[in-house]
Amino acid sequence: MVTGETGAGKEVIAKYIHENSNRSEQPLIVQNCAAIPEQLLESELFGHKKGAFTDAREDRAGRFEHAQNGTLFLDEIGNLSLPLQAKLLTALQSREIVRVGTNKPIKVDIRLICATNMPLHQMARENGFRQDLLYRINTVELILPPLRERMEDIPLLAEHFLKKHGRENQ
Repeated sequence: MVTGETGAGKEVIAKYIHENSNRSEQPLIVQNCAAIPEQLLESELFGHKKGAFTDAREDRAGRFEHAQNGTLFLDEIGNLSLPLQAKLLTALQSREIVRVGTNKPIKVDIRLICATNMPLHQMARENGFRQDLLYRINTVELILPPLRERMEDIPLLAEHFLKKHGRENQ
């Protein structure tokens, strides 16, 4: 779990972990949990069966399946509702997901990296985040200080972006 303020570079850390792991040849799938409505997020994560809801015109794999043998990065995990947290916990414990609209379990093998700018430990104490899910996802916690506290990183970041955008824009 990577924690830190918005803009601190949590996704950069997740990509670095993935790229320097034994799963680096497999996909890194990113899902921002705050970016889409709750009703769609379950389908985005777990997939759905044709006809499961009004716009489900075909069977569709979710982010878990797309990340098979790779890494699933869930950004802003603190925004998940309690029911979706329960479903995520079940998937992590059983290493199986169930698409929306079916009862058929699908085996998944992923590394999960989560990120948040929210105080999950406090939220768990106040019953706003599941304690058992926090325990499951918090095997290693990386606390990323804001850039204003990492001034030595600014020249490295400036050089990186100059190279990147210099190549892209010739």
